Amino acid sequence: MNSEPQAAKREYLNGLVERITYHNAESGFCVLRVKVRGSRDLVTVTGEAASVSPGEWIESSGEWLNHQVHGLQFKASFLRISPPTSAEGIEKYLASGMILGIGPVYAGKLVKAFGEEVFDVIERKPQRLRDVDGIGPVRADRIIQAWQEQREIRDIMMFLHRYGVSTARALRIFKTYGVDAVERMTTDPYCLARDIRGIGFKTADVVAQKLNIDPRAMIRVRAGIAFALSEGTNQGHCGLPRDELVPAVRKLLELEDDGLIERAIVEELEDRDKRQVVADTLDNRDCLFLRHLHRAEAGIAERLTALLDGRPPWPEIDAEVALSWVEKKTGLKLADSQQEAVRQALRSKVFVITGGPGVGKTTVVNSILRILAAKRVVIELCAPTGRAARRMSETTGRSARTIHRLLEVDARRSGFKRNEDNPFECDLLVVDELSMVDVSLMNSLLRALPRQAALLVVGDVDQLPSVGPGQVLGDLLASRVVPVVRLTEVFRQAARSRIVTNAHSINQGKIPDLNRPEGESDFYFWPAEDPELARAKIVEIVTRRMPDRFGLDPIQDIQVLCPMNRGGVGAHSLNRELQAALNPPGEKKIERFGWVFAVNDKVMQIENDYDKEVYNGDIGRIVDLDAEEGELSVTFAETTVPYRFGELDALVPAYAITIHKSQGSEYPAVLIPVTTQHYLMLQRNLLYTGVTRGKRMVVLVGQRKAVAIAVRNASGRRRYSKLRERLTSVTTNRQPGALPF
Repeated sequence: MNSEPQAAKREYLNGLVERITYHNAESGFCVLRVKVRGSRDLVTVTGEAASVSPGEWIESSGEWLNHQVHGLQFKASFLRISPPTSAEGIEKYLASGMILGIGPVYAGKLVKAFGEEVFDVIERKPQRLRDVDGIGPVRADRIIQAWQEQREIRDIMMFLHRYGVSTARALRIFKTYGVDAVERMTTDPYCLARDIRGIGFKTADVVAQKLNIDPRAMIRVRAGIAFALSEGTNQGHCGLPRDELVPAVRKLLELEDDGLIERAIVEELEDRDKRQVVADTLDNRDCLFLRHLHRAEAGIAERLTALLDGRPPWPEIDAEVALSWVEKKTGLKLADSQQEAVRQALRSKVFVITGGPGVGKTTVVNSILRILAAKRVVIELCAPTGRAARRMSETTGRSARTIHRLLEVDARRSGFKRNEDNPFECDLLVVDELSMVDVSLMNSLLRALPRQAALLVVGDVDQLPSVGPGQVLGDLLASRVVPVVRLTEVFRQAARSRIVTNAHSINQGKIPDLNRPEGESDFYFWPAEDPELARAKIVEIVTRRMPDRFGLDPIQDIQVLCPMNRGGVGAHSLNRELQAALNPPGEKKIERFGWVFAVNDKVMQIENDYDKEVYNGDIGRIVDLDAEEGELSVTFAETTVPYRFGELDALVPAYAITIHKSQGSEYPAVLIPVTTQHYLMLQRNLLYTGVTRGKRMVVLVGQRKAVAIAVRNASGRRRYSKLRERLTSVTTNRQPGALPF
């Protein structure tokens, strides 16, 4: 929040926030549409606020500017947000869906009947609700009950308003802290940044400042250390070298380098009750790790070592007899490399199969499963995402579950029911798409695996690593302590696919064939030399060309995959364009957290929700929206899930998603913008991952130069993970297990 400007041209503007065009929770920058007295049209106001919601009142000072693109707008250098007190503001606030049973229609009726006293009526004189036309005993009871349930949330709202934060996250805060929310936030405001997705450190810091917490207080500095490490997990790090962490914390907290941060690190490490951070070394560098990730990596190494020390739980199998039998059963002749992979798997307690598209991973896995099933081995199959699990079921003919479902989520304890005390009932666990499994999930999976059971993991190590921290598959291979087979031979049928051949070209550092194919093909390149042209071309291809020529459903069958969210051809921009073209919102719509949600919209869950049993990356369709109930419903593959309007920060439109979010999924057709605008994200494994998501068709739109940049950039970003080092150190006497196929 800025101090008052001193410029002579300073002007003042006050009004009611009608709509939020844009708001960045981290920087605070916002673009608001404001109703101002004396103006028939809404006024555009830009400025900085920790948070803001429709219905709130703003007081601002600044200057008028005539933007060359957006026209006249008020640039506020000072912006203060106040809770709604006017009848109009209260109506907009009630219409937000925070109270079940009150939507836009009944919000208007209530304010018309009771004016600015409406809150007091619901709280102290609820019997008067029956005086409002349309509110009968059932709806009145529902409103009263919902209001009582929101009592604690209202306390949170009042607290947040008092310290400059809006109510947008109040429901999530209440779900996290319950009735102790206000006490928790008062005692340690930095818990907001630590525990509530969507509330950044800067917002929590604003609350702390208003609570008069000293900028040099240890609670602030220690929170900054933990937050900087947490931010590092967004880049896949489990920890950070000390010489990188300290400057990052100094910049975050805007502190001088006088040893305060080092003293805070010492205090954090010595606090056995509240510490979140532990110290260790990585490649002979002093590092700090988030404690739960440090434990997860140690747990993986210990459990894999224990597994490697044992023998498979099935009797010894004559591999040659088994291979002859399975080839007759399937009618497939296995290649030499595939046969050797089967032999090795049958005698291994832990085994890894890796390789790109078209190299026969599925054939090898099916052969192994057929042989072991004939020996009555109890087998469990799992994959990280619902799409990957369904694909695994289709290719194996056996039931496969997501890892979360296999582990049996315990929502009350924010954990899993399956663990070392309640392990899986299986002799062999098969995990597909291991490249996208992070260290926390892998540790939970291994904890629930019986000690006598065997483990078979499958994945493509050349794809992007997991969205979450760590690089489990890469570290397993790099450690050379687990038996591994890398399949490389592309088989004849797969070699006819330009998707497969171009994916392998990309992976080998060669420019894919971007020439226009003769006749029908499954791989196309459309040139577009600037982002504006690329964006228009993408919308045209998705909405008209691909559906007309190939009979594809533009929403169901086609998935746009972007290198990043930002930019003119980023996921955010393309989602707005594609939503407007494919599903223009009608009457049944709601605007929340910077997005418009309407019936039939394609949406994606962006966090794990154990209560609803939907997980990060799950894609579904909005099938119903009830403004009066303040709720919409989304159908995912297996179930229909209700969302309160206050929970919609867990959803985003999914007409376009990032390539990172597509991991573990396959789509009938994918379209990938590849432009130099995304220079920082143009990496070989990113493009390779995107191309291998397409099942029937892949279309690249952009610049040949950008494709070349991505193919040549094989470095990627290093992830700070200690798993490889741990595996190597605890198994120094073990012979290398890699098989060079």
